[in-house]
Amino acid sequence: MENMVDLTMSSSYTIKRLNLEIQRDQHNLRAERARLKSSVDLELTIPAFRLTSEPRWNSDLQKNEIVQENTRRWEGELSIRQPVILFGYPTNGYLSINNRMYRYNQIDDDGVSDVTYYNRYYISYNQPLLQPNFLKNSLEQAELNLERTQLDFYRDLVNIISGVSDGYYNILEQYERRTIRQETIEDLERALVIAEDLARTDSTYAIDVDQIQVELANAREQLQNTESGIRLTNAFIKREYGLADTDSVVFVPVFHMDRVSIDVDAATTYAQELTPRMRRLDIDLRNQEIRLDRTRSRGGFRMNINMSYGRERRDEYFDHLWVDPDNSYTVYVTAFLPIWDWGERKARIASSEIGIEQTRLRMEETQLQIVSDVRNEVLNVRDREARTMDMQENLELASEVLDASFQRYEEGAITALDLLLSLRRKADTADNFLQAYVSWRGSLVSLQRQTYYDFETGRPLLDRFRDEGWITETALNGLSPRLPSN
Repeated sequence: MENMVDLTMSSSYTIKRLNLEIQRDQHNLRAERARLKSSVDLELTIPAFRLTSEPRWNSDLQKNEIVQENTRRWEGELSIRQPVILFGYPTNGYLSINNRMYRYNQIDDDGVSDVTYYNRYYISYNQPLLQPNFLKNSLEQAELNLERTQLDFYRDLVNIISGVSDGYYNILEQYERRTIRQETIEDLERALVIAEDLARTDSTYAIDVDQIQVELANAREQLQNTESGIRLTNAFIKREYGLADTDSVVFVPVFHMDRVSIDVDAATTYAQELTPRMRRLDIDLRNQEIRLDRTRSRGGFRMNINMSYGRERRDEYFDHLWVDPDNSYTVYVTAFLPIWDWGERKARIASSEIGIEQTRLRMEETQLQIVSDVRNEVLNVRDREARTMDMQENLELASEVLDASFQRYEEGAITALDLLLSLRRKADTADNFLQAYVSWRGSLVSLQRQTYYDFETGRPLLDRFRDEGWITETALNGLSPRLPSN
């Protein structure tokens, strides 16, 4: 089965796609974290030529007049911007150090130039109030998106490997059924040899030879049908895993008959804490809460505080810009106060709150469903495990009965029909044991898929997948499964 999983992991487009999605979300998270660090920007306007005529109001003449503007402007501004973070918490505010400089040339109608140089270096601070913390929310959503993608990766990985396990036991059933048919044929051939020996000394046994030969022909036909099914399965495996037609598929059935101890309460806890189902709902709930916060701010009261302080200088000569600069500052507060919107904001908030309530209901429903499904599956495992163990004992008993029947038939104590009945009973018991075993192992696979816990080895599935190299470092980065604390 490990080889089948390795082939699946190397050829699965789902795994490749999810790995790319994880890498994409990791880059998005790095970008959001980079927003919390300083950024340096240089904005240049080189040049800005303007020759236009526009109407402007002349208060002395009390009328509009056409004024022509003929200017040449060269400007640059260097800014070092840093989000304000207190005790590791983004405040949604920005502090920046800036330097602005320009050369402004005005040309009059006579072509005379009036050149002015300007320089200002200052510190600026901007702080939004009564608004969502977009820096914090964007970073949190990027982290949640990455975690959700990793959870999807783990979910699909478990589903893929569980699907491979189901396929493995289906193949095991076919191969083992072939073994049962071969053993049945060997037993019939042994019975035929005994009947032919008896017929040589007693002609009344001739009918036994015919009966056994008919039974043997039917058994060989059943074996041919089983062999045909195995050939089709092998062809499917080669096609599914991208193997060449010349490749060989060798399958050796291995039966694991150790009893598996399962605690229902522990299995329920694993299903709630190790699987992605509840965590994905938690992520959905948190994203909806962030959207509700954004909805409340849309059309609601908000305020911004902006302050700056620096030094400035304007002069006709460039080398005078740093001589005796003047103080400069700005302080302004902007506010938005909604008056009336016909209930738009209230309706949007109500809609978002209903979505949150729906998610909470889904969480409650999912918890109840998890408890019910896990308890039922544990009962299935226990029941099918008991049936498998009983059928194993019955198979040993049927083999012993068949050996005794051979001896008694050779002694003439029973008829050929009695012997054939023992043969069929052993074959049927072997089939029943095989079905019970495959059903038991299938229930274990289903329980592992529901709990993300391997009860045979006593550890989480993801830990086992990590040790066996079925989870890449890309998928593991940033998220690690753990056992519940209780």
